[in-house]
Amino acid sequence: MAETASNMLPLGTRAAPFNLMDTISGKKVSLEDVKSHIATLVMFICNHCPYVKHVQKELVRLANDYQSKGVSFVAISSNDAKNYPDDSPEKMKEVALDFGYPFPFLYDETQEVARAYNAACTPDFYLFDKDLLLVYRGQLDDSRPGNTIPVTGRDIRNSLDNIIASKPVSTDQKPSIGCNIKWK
Repeated sequence: MAETASNMLPLGTRAAPFNLMDTISGKKVSLEDVKSHIATLVMFICNHCPYVKHVQKELVRLANDYQSKGVSFVAISSNDAKNYPDDSPEKMKEVALDFGYPFPFLYDETQEVARAYNAACTPDFYLFDKDLLLVYRGQLDDSRPGNTIPVTGRDIRNSLDNIIASKPVSTDQKPSIGCNIKWK
């Protein structure tokens, strides 16, 4: 695993459209299908990365806490499933069901969506406002595998709380750290 940081897409960037297969339902899901009138969190994750495994339960808690407040969530895996079979659509569905993902888990087979978002690592997070403009990108919180900091989702929770309260999101944002996306 190569420890990799987010590329930190410029704030204000418009969300790139996508139309990808949801490994849970077997149906195509687009940005238009999942966008929210409050905020939309696009998460680049995968199955095998220890950084993602470290935060999986918090991702489910986060979605369960905020979906009822009008925030939408979508997870995308862009890893090369041929060379990383644990990240195949079939395995993605297994993991999503095991953890009870309350959001679509999409497979970006061509990796075009990851490139459009300038995603670099898993996990990599992009929070868009009601107009689909980027207001936060970076880490979930300061917890990492092997450090003693608890996984709380603090950074994204603070940003979501500000959006819901119609307050500005702080521009003091730290990159996410994780495994590099496994490019073809």
